[in-house]
Amino acid sequence: MSTPDLETIRAEYEAFPARFQSLLMATANGEGDPNASYAAYVRHGVDFYIYVSELAAHTKNLREQGKASVFFIENEADSGNLFARRRLTYQCTAHHVARGEGEFARIIDAFSDKFGGTMDVLKDMQDFHLYRLQPHKATYVAGFARAFVVEGDELNSLRHLNDVAHRAGSADTQQKADALQNA
Repeated sequence: MSTPDLETIRAEYEAFPARFQSLLMATANGEGDPNASYAAYVRHGVDFYIYVSELAAHTKNLREQGKASVFFIENEADSGNLFARRRLTYQCTAHHVARGEGEFARIIDAFSDKFGGTMDVLKDMQDFHLYRLQPHKATYVAGFARAFVVEGDELNSLRHLNDVAHRAGSADTQQKADALQNA
């Protein structure tokens, strides 16, 4: 297996979220019960912003726990192999952005620019809250045995997670696994 070109991988993972208008999100409550959901987002720098209703479980979890996992995954129809879909997972700290802050107005304007008329209605609803999801670590999977950890202050440090590849129980299975990895 050849060594991946980290600059090519960096360009891939940096561009990947722009393919989506919403993000998948995992949060947990104080008892550790998980909640999977989604939200429309805008991005500013490395941070993701979501505008969410307090009626949703994820909003309460963000407020009380202050963290979330953000997930982007390649569409099944676009994937060459269902088991090797491109995906990007961020571990984030969640920060509430209060109404009246300059950051709030700037980001709500970005939501209006991106999503139009719906935001004209939602932006004044008092049960909606703006959260900044600040990533501190990410994992990008570009295919079989092509998983990378992304770290650093600006998520600018990239390393191959597993440069030994997958292990098989027999030589025949190993040959098949090698073929998948190189496909």
